Amino acid sequence: MASRQEQASYHAGETKARAEEKTGQVMGAAQERGREAKHRASAAADRAMGRGHDAKEATKDRACQAKDAASDAAGRAVDSDRGAAEATREKAHEAGDSAREGAQQTGGYVAQTAEAARQKAAGAAQYARETVVAGKDKTGAILQQAGEKAMNTAVAAKDTVVSTAVGPRTRW
Repeated sequence: MASRQEQASYHAGETKARAEEKTGQVMGAAQERGREAKHRASAAADRAMGRGHDAKEATKDRACQAKDAASDAAGRAVDSDRGAAEATREKAHEAGDSAREGAQQTGGYVAQTAEAARQKAAGAAQYARETVVAGKDKTGAILQQAGEKAMNTAVAAKDTVVSTAVGPRTRW
């Protein structure tokens, strides 16, 4: 039969092992959540960049079409009337300005979307860090309590052994 001190030591070791295992599980789960959040944010940023690129290309195509149409119209207008050619050039210039403005707006949208994705990823990473720190703190407190309990049990066992072996102390 094992002594009480050995039993207390054994139970303290078991408690410590369970606490360490739980800490590992909590930290693993927090790290996994962090990786998932980072992946989602990255995917969102990639989608936003793809949309921005598609919009930019569409704007360029429309600008090119407007330019071609304006150029064709300008060629016809030169033949018929100089005044009409000037008006067509102005229209082409306006179309080009409009296309440039659309491209700038698209670039702004892409930048905003990428910034939002970056902020979400940073928030998710911060949450994961805080969760890991909280788990670590909780595990430390549990281990400290287990150590104190084991120490108190050992002292009580020692006192019991001493009192049994020596007998109760009396003052002279």
